[in-house]
Amino acid sequence: MSRRVVIVTGASRGIGAATARWLGRAGASVVVVARTEEALRQVARDVERLGGRALTVAGDVSDATFCRRIVEQALDAFGRLDALVNNAAVLEPIARVAEADVAAWRYAVEVNLVAPFVLSREALPALRKARGRLINISSGAAHHPIAAWSAYCATKAGLHLFTQVVALEEPDVVAVSVHPGVVDTEMQALIRRQGEGHMAPEQVARFRRLKERGELVSPELSGRSVAWLALHAPASMSGRFVAFDDADVIGPAKRAFGEPLAALS
Repeated sequence: MSRRVVIVTGASRGIGAATARWLGRAGASVVVVARTEEALRQVARDVERLGGRALTVAGDVSDATFCRRIVEQALDAFGRLDALVNNAAVLEPIARVAEADVAAWRYAVEVNLVAPFVLSREALPALRKARGRLINISSGAAHHPIAAWSAYCATKAGLHLFTQVVALEEPDVVAVSVHPGVVDTEMQALIRRQGEGHMAPEQVARFRRLKERGELVSPELSGRSVAWLALHAPASMSGRFVAFDDADVIGPAKRAFGEPLAALS
């Protein structure tokens, strides 16, 4: 019962999986959530191999009933909740507003914004009790518009303002928005596959250059900062938009966890 308990959504790959592994290395109990059960089970095995405990909860966070069940199962299994990491997100539709599919746009809102609201709402009583943390994974797109990303930009901007509102309303909970960097994930691969013809050519070229030059951030490096924030973000950060490599994040994260290791994946 003394272990910290953290829910991580979108935990089957990328930043979410890396965050879960770092939390496991820190000895936390991690509730890993995603749609893909097989991949999720592998992450859970990694968490336990690294020294933590894991509970897998497979499903789609666009379903509010499922979101409520995540929190219920976490509390049933571990008796407490110390942090919620809202990481699950979708980029699509990659399309100009005039051509964007309404159903896809609505689904992005459900996953990227409504799900964090429902999960936060359900988790807040336990987070207040633990004086815990709400970590919302945002994006530079919350502040910098990108053509063909209307749903993603709008929902990430909304998520940051939602974080700020929680910070105002909940003095016993540290609520932080995180810019995880331009991370080498499936979302980046999607941009390279589908961006051409929808996004501005210079933006597509930029993302392709980042990959070709090896300049994308590794999920392990970004995930280390997210894991540190979930366990240790101070009250002074509540309501802030912080980057994974801010000096007051990446330095303490490195001291707490060490360098990323191949054994984490």
